[in-house]
Amino acid sequence: MKRLILFIFSVFILNFSFAQLSKDQFSKLELALGERSFFNGHLTGFMLYDLDSQMVLYEKNSQLRFIPASTTKLFTLFSSIAILGDSTQTARYVSSGDTLRIWGSGDPTWGYLDFENEALTKLILAHETVIFSDSNMDSPAFGYGWQWDDYYYDYSAERSPLPLRGNLLNVRKVNGRPQVFPARFQKDINITNRTIRELERDFHSNTFSYNPNNFRGREEYIPLIMSPELFVSLAAEETNRNWFYSPDSLPESHTLLRGEPLFPILKEMMLESDNFLAEQLMLMVSDRLFERLDTERAIEYMLKTYLFDLPDIPNWVDGSGLSRHNLFTPRSMIALFEKLYRMVPDEQLFEILPTGGVSGTLETSYQAQEPYIFAKTGTMSNNHSLVGLIKTKSGKTFAFAFMNTNYPYKASVVRREMEKVMVMIRDML
Repeated sequence: MKRLILFIFSVFILNFSFAQLSKDQFSKLELALGERSFFNGHLTGFMLYDLDSQMVLYEKNSQLRFIPASTTKLFTLFSSIAILGDSTQTARYVSSGDTLRIWGSGDPTWGYLDFENEALTKLILAHETVIFSDSNMDSPAFGYGWQWDDYYYDYSAERSPLPLRGNLLNVRKVNGRPQVFPARFQKDINITNRTIRELERDFHSNTFSYNPNNFRGREEYIPLIMSPELFVSLAAEETNRNWFYSPDSLPESHTLLRGEPLFPILKEMMLESDNFLAEQLMLMVSDRLFERLDTERAIEYMLKTYLFDLPDIPNWVDGSGLSRHNLFTPRSMIALFEKLYRMVPDEQLFEILPTGGVSGTLETSYQAQEPYIFAKTGTMSNNHSLVGLIKTKSGKTFAFAFMNTNYPYKASVVRREMEKVMVMIRDML
């Protein structure tokens, strides 16, 4: 018994000392993040965590809540992997002869980006008539706390049960004028004298305006207002089938269609910080759990089950992080990330995380001959965060959460100062 106690004690001491910074290392971090540093000019939260010993190396304000912006997608990533497994929830349906009755399950891949939803297309084309219902959709088109003036930007597309082409209008500049697809909206474009530089949608309708003298054509996509009636009309054009809208309830006896592989969707969401994919993923999680599309309910379930043991209960309201009502602490971000680290194979995890100087939202920052930052970014006016992994010169990998809020300058200024801290950590550990 004495030998066992001595052994356990020695292991504890080894782990404890392994997870400690030297006095010099601690002083360097205190100087970089403390009262005399750049980060004392606004609120900053930071935690550095040893994944091997499962101990904290350093923290500052890790118990305070910050607006996470797109680092919220780490919670969506975890939920998707935990609940959806390896493929999407595409639709629930009842087939009777040449008629298909269909309820969307939130799958975002139909005609969006380079995704191909062959299973859905095959199902639809096997019927002459399609009756669409959205009665299973409980969440509104926009998330709680989304900013109203984002309505004409592609990163704020509407949520829906069965999206087509991302619920977006494609815009191209042809001979100095906007040309749009679907082409049916070309007639709804008007000329304006307002000093706008892009094609802009009216707040309440799918009508559009541009100024020929200022038109740049750099915004490639504009969100559409997707009523059920518009959806069935566009779906009929897309499939050459007869589509009708009837908000019938989902019957108990129906078939579930699981369509696309999940990993490519998760990878696109993480690398490009795709808000639309994130929101639709949470709808699919809800469909899998409850046969209803209710993001709020899905979030509540995840927090009460898989995430009940987070150090601080998050204020988590959407899948993308567009809402300013989201509030997470750095230490809860670390706890969540550790769950991902244990759940996802290393090869896949490093593939879906943006890599400094290499891929995704970190392609032009944290550049180095040997990549050392693998993390999800989150940026919103006056808020910038980075959560993920850092590989140090010694070959070790640590998790970190670096969150900033209430700064009065551009995010690029904060990012440069954060990079100095991360380079220092890379070199000294």
